[in-house]
Amino acid sequence: MGKQDSLDLFEEQGKFVRGRHLVTIFHNEQNLYTVLRIRVEETNEQYDDKEAVITGYFPRIHEQETYTFFGEFKDHPKFGMQFQVQHFRKEIPQTKQGVITYLSSEMFKGIGKKTAESIVGTLGENAISKILSQPSLLDSIPKLPPEKAKMLYDTLMDHQGLEQVMVALNQYGFGPQISMRIYQAYKDDTLEIIQKNPYKLVEDIEGIGFGRADELGYQLGISGSHPDRIKAACLYTLESESIQTGHVFIHAEDLLVQVQELLESNKRDQIEFIEISTELIKLQEEGKIIGEEKRIYLPSLYFAEKGLVTSINRILEQKEYNEQFPESEFLLALGKLEERINVQYAPTQKEAIQTALMSPMLILTGGPGTGKTTVIKGIVELYAELHGCSLEPKDYHKKDEPFPFLLAAPTGRAAKRMSESTGLPAVTIHRLLGFNGTEEFDHSEASPLEGKIIIVDETSMLDIWLANQLFKALPENIQVILVGDEDQLPSVGPGQVLKDLLLSERVPTVRLTDIYRQAEGSSIIELAHEIKKGLIPADITEKQNDRSFIRCSGAQIPQVVEKVALNAKTKGYTAKDIQVLAPMYRGPAGIDRLNVLLQEIFNPNPDGTRKEIAYGDVKYRIGDKVLQLVNQPESNVFNGDIGEIISIFYAFLLKEMK
Repeated sequence: MGKQDSLDLFEEQGKFVRGRHLVTIFHNEQNLYTVLRIRVEETNEQYDDKEAVITGYFPRIHEQETYTFFGEFKDHPKFGMQFQVQHFRKEIPQTKQGVITYLSSEMFKGIGKKTAESIVGTLGENAISKILSQPSLLDSIPKLPPEKAKMLYDTLMDHQGLEQVMVALNQYGFGPQISMRIYQAYKDDTLEIIQKNPYKLVEDIEGIGFGRADELGYQLGISGSHPDRIKAACLYTLESESIQTGHVFIHAEDLLVQVQELLESNKRDQIEFIEISTELIKLQEEGKIIGEEKRIYLPSLYFAEKGLVTSINRILEQKEYNEQFPESEFLLALGKLEERINVQYAPTQKEAIQTALMSPMLILTGGPGTGKTTVIKGIVELYAELHGCSLEPKDYHKKDEPFPFLLAAPTGRAAKRMSESTGLPAVTIHRLLGFNGTEEFDHSEASPLEGKIIIVDETSMLDIWLANQLFKALPENIQVILVGDEDQLPSVGPGQVLKDLLLSERVPTVRLTDIYRQAEGSSIIELAHEIKKGLIPADITEKQNDRSFIRCSGAQIPQVVEKVALNAKTKGYTAKDIQVLAPMYRGPAGIDRLNVLLQEIFNPNPDGTRKEIAYGDVKYRIGDKVLQLVNQPESNVFNGDIGEIISIFYAFLLKEMK
């Protein structure tokens, strides 16, 4: 093939740059994002420089080898012109002599010129592509030992196989990042696995849903009631109900209906319940789902629920905490505490403190302003008084003894509030358990925590996985106090641990109902409790000292929010003092629209001097107030945490920085 023929072929595939790899500037081992520099040999773009910066997702690029990259040039605001790659391929020889020279090079140890000539003589000038697609062809080469044939194939795969996989995945419609994820999971078996069962992608690759795999399955002739298709639909539905909706299990009859709707959503197929039931039975036999009394679970959720129940029963069966102190001794200590901290506990608060100290486990629940924090402090103080122990961690460090108090919460903000109210150290549950970022914890049944009493705040945020991990790690003879508001939204993850424990009526529980935390003349907390009871006060639309009701349509909300925010700013309030809640992301009154509006009010950038970066349709700017939406326990950052952008930097290195 001549140079012009080659150029015509490239032009058919889109914009390209062909060149020899010079240096890798940056390579991320986790997601394989790579920045490299090449010497340009050929391109169909208007680009005159001899070298070019290439960015994309590459597991390995061999030095001094020639590649053709397909994509387009983009002008980066800081780093200049870069060619962003969609897919690529390594150039291989196109003539018989070129293939012979290539196969007899130092790259292929033990393959001399005669052997290379024999391979090309037998398989022709397309020998390399034939070997890659059918390695058994090497068996037909005279005097080529099996071990050398294997070495030859493995080396070709190392240098050529990936490129073939990436091109094929691109033809299937996968972008470079998701293609890298697929290749990392399946390696050289990628195309064989996908062509045999494209629905395996749903099970193995994050970010690929059933619809995407079903399109590919249809292209490959796997459709209708094919077992692999039905199994994938079952697993996808079960996982969606668990991860997205928060259910620990789904009833079998509901699962059958939802799976049938999913399978028939393409308007081409009709699937019977018996066909779905047959594959569900097979999935259970394979250990991919668990069925119990017409409830269908993912295995991890099934064992988490069973494990949590076992741990709670173990704690409740501890006998030594029942009535370990005479009531007179408790009341005397409580009276002294009330005098010392100048607090008068209400009857239900006294009951909560006494139950916590006299029982192996307590659930303390109540709405905002009902005094949960005050009770927590009372429990800590009285425990120390009645057990004759210190509240100073340093006293235990001197004796090389564990601190008896464990205080934890699902988020860093909640843990910080606990620490401020009690004066004791409090941490996130992940940090308490020693989460190492790889779904493993330092503390478990084999290596339990050390302590005598644990208080967990904001328990409504606990999902079934984390609750199971926490309770597994609790030592023998520990007292457990769970604190939370049963009327708050359930956890982001599967399960509603606090609500289910309350419904079980197995755990001693004290509900706080009286309202204490309320400034004089304030109506907010009272309003919250009324609405919780299903009541709307008659004066809800009347202006109060601490609230206003502004009647407007959805289209008018941005203007109203803008007016309120500008008025607050004029009075000296900052973005940190203001919180805007919206129930949806899209639409004129949605979060996306309001975020842009509020950013321009509190953190404008009229002259472009403030550093900012665009990610999708969103511009992030130094000084912006931001809300975390995804749990990142390895960084001690959790959904709901609020922060501020204080710096922006680009996550790759320049050649000059090496």
